[in-house]
Amino acid sequence: MVQQVTRGIKISVETTYEGSFYKNYKIQYAFGYTVTIENQSKDSVQLNARHWEILDALNNVEIVSGEGVIGKKPVLKPGESHTYTSGCLLTSPFGAMQGHYSMVNFTTTKNFKVIIPTFKLSAPFAIN
Repeated sequence: MVQQVTRGIKISVETTYEGSFYKNYKIQYAFGYTVTIENQSKDSVQLNARHWEILDALNNVEIVSGEGVIGKKPVLKPGESHTYTSGCLLTSPFGAMQGHYSMVNFTTTKNFKVIIPTFKLSAPFAIN
């Protein structure tokens, strides 16, 4: 598990290898990740958007940006957390992801970014 705190928002990420399959004559490696967003600050905040950089072993980078996480824009009061699970496909058995969440602080009405720490994606059979 990797963890990082930015402006009182703690991000924890755990990963799993889900398996591989062929799609369009290419092998795809499926990974899952579970993110917990914990508000350790004294202010209520809302997650509005996400930005991911997904890197495979061949240095291919895929950028994924969008509103919320899995269709939600969670509001977190002090001490609350939100956990969700998602996934990605790679063309190699290992890679990494990193990114940030765009959030708003309801007390100050200011937008801010929360860093998602870099985490590795690795199939158990892959030598990394």
